[in-house]
Amino acid sequence: MEKQQLLINGERLKQTVEEFADFGRTKNNGVTRLALSEEDRLARDYFCSCCIELGMSVKVDDMGNIYARLDGVETDKPPIVIGSHLDTVKKGGRFDGVLGVLAGLEVARTLVDHNIKPRVPLTIMNITNEEGARFEPSMMASGVLSGKFDKSTMLETKDVDGVTFEEALQSIGYAGSEDERIKEATAFLELHVEQGPVLERESLPVAVVESVLGMVCYEIEVTGESDHAGTTPMDMRKDALFATTNIITEARQKLGALAQDLVFTMGRMNVYPNIHTVIPNKVVFTLEARHKDPVIIKKVEDIIQGLTEIRNNEGCEITAKKLWDRSTVFFDENLCNKVEQAAKSLGYPYKRMDSGAGHDAQFFASYIPSVMIFARSINGKSHCEEELTTWEDCEKSVNLMLEMVLSL
Repeated sequence: MEKQQLLINGERLKQTVEEFADFGRTKNNGVTRLALSEEDRLARDYFCSCCIELGMSVKVDDMGNIYARLDGVETDKPPIVIGSHLDTVKKGGRFDGVLGVLAGLEVARTLVDHNIKPRVPLTIMNITNEEGARFEPSMMASGVLSGKFDKSTMLETKDVDGVTFEEALQSIGYAGSEDERIKEATAFLELHVEQGPVLERESLPVAVVESVLGMVCYEIEVTGESDHAGTTPMDMRKDALFATTNIITEARQKLGALAQDLVFTMGRMNVYPNIHTVIPNKVVFTLEARHKDPVIIKKVEDIIQGLTEIRNNEGCEITAKKLWDRSTVFFDENLCNKVEQAAKSLGYPYKRMDSGAGHDAQFFASYIPSVMIFARSINGKSHCEEELTTWEDCEKSVNLMLEMVLSL
């Protein structure tokens, strides 16, 4: 007789997601649970109590990351770590981050339900301040652990009320020891909602995430001259906003022809002096682009730098300053293949894809074999109260995580 496949309790998962949504639930069924807030403290306390109830040990490191450990048969082996974050943006959704933490909790509950002691230890990790909505930058704690960010600088970061990260961490009682930091693992696994429309468009419930896209961000400054909007003839103007529209048109044309899967955004623009009776004398705007291939990113930079010499400059001066960039992070090929095998084993349709958004797993990938799983987002909505992943897709994605843990 064929052996029955082990599956999670979907109804329990749904109930647990809703329980955690109560810590900061908004009127429109979203969640506001900023890092190290009172709502975050309550969610953390409840998460710890759920883990302790399963017989797991719970420890906290110096950045407030929580580690709940279910012992394995081979106690000296590095753990399998399932991790994501409990914090949200303002008026965020019920699934972003929290689904990845509760996936670990449901996997542990399922193992305990069936009296299965894993071969190697299983650790569920809640990672502090992934969103960066209260304390910038985003992915702060995983950045410190992976050596990308300086700890002392991060501890001094202040929110809009002048409260430092360190003060907030102390106030909620989650300042632990540096000795507890994750230093090695058999694998780091992160489940996350897609936050985009690709899986829905292709009618797929889950995805194997192969990489987090590289990106580059520039600030472009256009300088002209201010004059009276009613008295200055059109052919005597140096209108910075007109020049900017010319630049954006040319940038869209050239970048759009580079690669079909290149994404680029002009997300922030400031116009000066911003008075309806005055010709704009300065415009400052951002242009960011994301792609897997560093060759494409280099071509993007060449195009951006070439915009400073645009012919239709309206007599204005144009400068382009690089704000920051990041290289593409590729996840462990062996783990990607295992996720693919697990999806096939469960009979779930899937695809291999890349993440345009950043996640904690990309930092851990620098020193731990890591991989991500995506669950389908309805209408691609995220970072808003309308964010939604069906309970069926939540269940499938966590079953995929369970299958990964069993295979490892």
